[in-house]
This record gives sequence, structure tokens and C-alpha cells, in this order.
Amino acid sequence: MVLAQARMETRLILRNGEQLLLAVVIPLIVLVGGISAAKHFDLTFSHSPVDTLTPGILALAVMSTSFTSLAIATGFERRYGVLKRLGSSPLPRSGLLAGKIGALLVVEVLQFVVIGGAAALLGWSPAVSFAGLLGALACTLLGTAAFASLGLFVAGALRAEATLAAANLVYLLLMAGGAVVFPATSYGPAAGVLSLLPSGALGAGMRTAFLDAGFPVVPLLVLAGWTAVGTALTARTFTWE
Repeated sequence: MVLAQARMETRLILRNGEQLLLAVVIPLIVLVGGISAAKHFDLTFSHSPVDTLTPGILALAVMSTSFTSLAIATGFERRYGVLKRLGSSPLPRSGLLAGKIGALLVVEVLQFVVIGGAAALLGWSPAVSFAGLLGALACTLLGTAAFASLGLFVAGALRAEATLAAANLVYLLLMAGGAVVFPATSYGPAAGVLSLLPSGALGAGMRTAFLDAGFPVVPLLVLAGWTAVGTALTARTFTWE
């Protein structure tokens, strides 16, 4: 039942043009635009622009799918009574949640293939090691858990229209100033605070994994903390209609 639910959720995501825009198109635009801007404005990084930006774009892809897309879809499912009906079906509520998370992971794999392929064509050469790959996998899983829990919190606490506005606003703010695409050091004195945000921790973790081939212990601890906070808030506030 969980696999069937995950397949259905995956098909719904892939058929939705707005969610595909968030999942693939916007990250690719940010990747190409960021590389072009770095060359045009002569921005300097410790590594090449494509090597520096690609891990952050992968983190942005995780955030767009597990937070923004999930929050908007769940908000409207609550509004139209879909969740209420699914909650009364033979599929247990834990199975419904597992199906949604499974669909997110499938979509994220597709995102990584598309974005990684495009970055490779642009010259991306990540530092590859077992610790780095393990760290990237851990960041993806914990980042998905953290943002999904926060997305469900927003979807369960607000009306559908408010969820749509809030999820998109938070996405834009974190993309521009949440240290997900660019390193936290690019933001000057705010670097310390931004590294404690889930976006900053996910971006830093991905950069540690793919730039330094290391295992990002501190970012993973931050993401674990946000997962615990988001899960607690969702458990206390989420309603099925």
C-alpha cells in the first residue's frame, strides 16, 4: 500500500507544471545564471563557480521539493478533503506519510540526475570520496526530513491560500539570503546565524561533501535539530481538514 501511494504521489508531482518549475527549472536557471554572473562580475570563490554553486543548487532542489512543493500540495489536499478521505482508507496515516516521503526521494533522485548532468556539461568536477558521498546522502535524507516536517507544519497550520503564499515567500527568501546557493561566508557578519538555518546547514553540508570530500558533521547536527523541531510542531498542530 505504501509503494502504491508513493507511485501515485510521484505521478502527481511529475504531472504538475508548477512543481516541475520549482523542482527543476528554477534550480537550473539559478545554476546557469549564477555561473554567468560570477564570470560577468568577476566574483571569486575558493573553487570554480560551477564547482562552488552546484552543491548549493542540489541543496536548493531538495528544499524546493521537500518544503515548497510538499507544503502547497498538502495544503490544497486538506482544503479539498483529500487527506480526510485518505486518512479513513485502509492505508494507515503513517503509510500515507511514508508514501509522500518516498515520492519526494524519487523526485530528488531525478533532480540530482538532471541538475548533475547539466552541471557536468558546464564543467562540474566534484571531489569524490566515500566520506563525501556518504555525507551528501546523509544531508539529502536529513534535509528532506527537516524541510518536509516544516512544510507539513506550514500546510497544517495555515489555510491553503496562505500556505501557497507563505511557502513561496519562504522559498524565495531562503534562496536569496539563506546561504543555500552561496556559502554563508558570502553574507559577511550574518554567516554565523545563516549557518544555523536549515537552508544554510544543507548548503554547507553539500559543499563540504562535494568540494572538500568530507563528512559534514555540524551541518547534519543542525538539520537533525530542525527535523526534531519541525516534527514536534507538526505533531502538535497538524489537522487533516
